[in-house]
Amino acid sequence: MAAREKSGDARPARTLRSRTPEALARKLGHDFARADLLREALTHRGAAAVGEGPRFGNERLEFLGDRVLGLVIAELVHETYTDEPEGVLARRLTGLVRREALEEVAASLDLGRYLIVAESDARSGARVNRSLQADACEAIIGALYLDGGLDVARAFILERWRPLLDAHGGGLRDAKTRLQEWAQARGLPLPIYREISRSGPAHAPEFEIEASVEGHLPASGRAASKRGAEQAAAESLIAALTEKDAGNE
Repeated sequence: MAAREKSGDARPARTLRSRTPEALARKLGHDFARADLLREALTHRGAAAVGEGPRFGNERLEFLGDRVLGLVIAELVHETYTDEPEGVLARRLTGLVRREALEEVAASLDLGRYLIVAESDARSGARVNRSLQADACEAIIGALYLDGGLDVARAFILERWRPLLDAHGGGLRDAKTRLQEWAQARGLPLPIYREISRSGPAHAPEFEIEASVEGHLPASGRAASKRGAEQAAAESLIAALTEKDAGNE
């Protein structure tokens, strides 16, 4: 059996998936009337470029899902914090729709295992790319909205985002902000970000960025965008610095 599996893995494949969209639909608790919508939501543009799914991959559904998410979260914070002014509500909204929140929800769904990606992208780590998982999470919201309407999309968002609201109050800060605050609190210059490398095809690039704070060892991060790679690098560095602080106590 092992030999047959090895032989099967060696056969050329244009795209790879780990688990089926149908398995994810069961996890989402929604029976899609249009199964193609969920497949589209999980399809990375790199896979679309080699003939899998629509030519834009999940980008159009991601665009739609972003707007639906913003509406539902705006409604949620408006109803939850009845005594707060617009400016505070806006900050809570921003915290709950930023990429870090999407990455947290995507991780809770284990979305990386369901992504439909090009074989080359799979080999370069597309499945563990938190930015791609966040994009797919937004696209899934768009798919739920188109297939089941606003009530279905809202139910999914409330189920997955209420824990974030309870835990953070919409106060999620991105890693770059936290790293900057860490440096400023110690009288250090602002963190510096440097591009180390850029690889992959034009339709699916991968950036490696190094983050550094004066007097401390740097850390690096990878993502499909410079912004995402900077965030990943900042996350790695702040984790190392926080651990170092704890060890010095």
